[in-house]
Amino acid sequence: MSNTLVQDLIDAGVHFGHRVSRWNPKMSRYIYGKKNQVHIIDIRETVRGLLTAKKYVAQIASGGSLILFVGTKRQAGAAVEREAVRCGMPFVSQRWLGGALTNFRTIRSRMSRLEELEEIRSGDQLASYSKKMQSSLNREYRKMFRNLNGIRAMNRLPECLVVIDPNKERNAIREARALGITTVSLIDSNCDPDLVDIPIPGNDDGIRSIELIMSHMADAVIAGAKNIVAKNEGKDAGKAQEAADEAPATESVEAVADSESSVESPGETPVAETVSDPAS
Repeated sequence: MSNTLVQDLIDAGVHFGHRVSRWNPKMSRYIYGKKNQVHIIDIRETVRGLLTAKKYVAQIASGGSLILFVGTKRQAGAAVEREAVRCGMPFVSQRWLGGALTNFRTIRSRMSRLEELEEIRSGDQLASYSKKMQSSLNREYRKMFRNLNGIRAMNRLPECLVVIDPNKERNAIREARALGITTVSLIDSNCDPDLVDIPIPGNDDGIRSIELIMSHMADAVIAGAKNIVAKNEGKDAGKAQEAADEAPATESVEAVADSESSVESPGETPVAETVSDPAS
């Protein structure tokens, strides 16, 4: 257990849970104790869950799969968007659209409408509409951009969801479970750990706590993506080495063929001459 990681978690207040009256009994194995009627989460369980989640996320990212970051509560929106953009993954930070996973094809088809609105706004076409229509188009664009911009690059279903507070994102958790998508979630003392595949016990209401956990998740994704680059470079180097090994072998075969032809050609003329002498 890294002392630096533990100190960072404590400084960010990850170990603070909810009031005792709001706890979920299923979280008892993750709770260290209580102080001033507030549960204290066992930091060892937080570290264990965080390391497990990082290892899994890095493995998923190294395979080239998508990881969807989800956090629509006020404290989590900015951190989720920032870290997802940093690691190049899709995100939902404003509002979870019902059917974003289970009805993915329909949600994906709405991207064409968003692109159409952007084209109208970017050119002079918007000025040709009435003021009322311009206001309506701008309102539609703002709403669609807020809800769909984060998943614009998600051209297929994700392999994993990284969620902040499964109670808040219960629709996302429900859709992921229905499709068999793995869920990694930061869970507080009032959550049900059985609803997620890889729980990270910790404070899901503190801004610093959320920022720290999301930062570690983004770092794991970046580390996994670097493995893809290393594998591709290794394959390219292997192909180049094979080509370099084949080239001398080809040259040696051609040299042997040339030498054999040069040995056979001088012997042909004397044979022809010996055959022709008696005739003369």
